Amino acid sequence: MAQNLYTGFHAVEERLREYSSKPKSELKLAIYYSKPGPRVKKILSLAESISIPCKEVSQDELDKKVASLPETARDHRGILLCAEGESEKPRNQIDFDLWLKDCPENATVLMLDSVTDPHNVGAIIRSCDQFGASLLIIPEKRSASNVQDNQIIARSSAGASAWVNVSVVSNLVRTAQLLKDAGFWIYAADAGGVPLQKISFAEKTCIVMGSEGSGISRLLSQTCDTSVSIPTCGKIDSLNVSVAAGVLLYERYRQTV
Repeated sequence: MAQNLYTGFHAVEERLREYSSKPKSELKLAIYYSKPGPRVKKILSLAESISIPCKEVSQDELDKKVASLPETARDHRGILLCAEGESEKPRNQIDFDLWLKDCPENATVLMLDSVTDPHNVGAIIRSCDQFGASLLIIPEKRSASNVQDNQIIARSSAGASAWVNVSVVSNLVRTAQLLKDAGFWIYAADAGGVPLQKISFAEKTCIVMGSEGSGISRLLSQTCDTSVSIPTCGKIDSLNVSVAAGVLLYERYRQTV
């Protein structure tokens, strides 16, 4: 039976909140903890309120349980959520074609092209949650989407990965064209684009972010309607992709409120 492990206060707490609103008949959930400080006690109270068993164990036992996780996910902070019977497909992963049929009139979509670092993807998901993005789109290939990546993403997103809708698609160019056919305006994030302060985002907006190394692929870039840049004054070439995504999502959000 598949078992997923979640570490970190935010990731564990948000997973519990998600589980509390969904049937758990096929899931076997358990919390393991040591040194119950204030944050741990708050999470234990939430777990007990939705009938999830909690067991106090030693620090060494927690360390052993997380030994198989990626290095950055092993810092359990004294608490661990185990979920057995959980699908390897994230629960917030949705079908793009179905989403597009009923998408909001004032929708914000973020598309990632070749962003492979799960820490960046997690940080981007956190910004998607904070600034009201309707959907995050990532490709099946050249992206952070395997099981270990998902564990890092959950932690890096501070729990936001439990709430932000994500679609994994096979072809970004086809997906961008479908968005255009549905009335979306596609903005490519590019250092040579129109300065952000001169952009008035469309009612239906899709922002495309490329990798820090290769940027947006040529065919996808050609599909975009325009490009947008973030004016900066630093001495290095560009912003980290997750920071840039946060800036663009904030401005989009600011224009809608």
